[in-house]
Amino acid sequence: MKYLCLVYYSEAAMQERGDDHWQSLNKECQSYSGGLSESGVMLDGSALQPVATATTVRVRDGQVSVTDGPFAETKEQLAGFYLIEANDLNDAIRVASRIPPARYGSIEVRPVRDIYGESSDQVPYAEALKS
Repeated sequence: MKYLCLVYYSEAAMQERGDDHWQSLNKECQSYSGGLSESGVMLDGSALQPVATATTVRVRDGQVSVTDGPFAETKEQLAGFYLIEANDLNDAIRVASRIPPARYGSIEVRPVRDIYGESSDQVPYAEALKS
């Protein structure tokens, strides 16, 4: 089953750690991603540009609204993602726990829902909303 691991951390806290730390963390992420890719676990992934480069798009009553920045103010910002293949949630959590920025922020693990063909291992959307 596919899982999306969303990487969050505080951009301000990362800046305070300095450029050497930042470069070291990036190399660690590249190494971990490379190993996951070689083993067939990582399907895709990427780091994101800083939150200051974000644009939020909304459509209300047919009108498009564009706002600079993220949708909401948060202490941690979305920094990147890993799309992985895992046997189950426990396996996905094991992979996510080793993503280097987990030491500084958090990794949100979410099953990917196939909108083109529901499979038997997916929780129906209405049921998922109840929990």
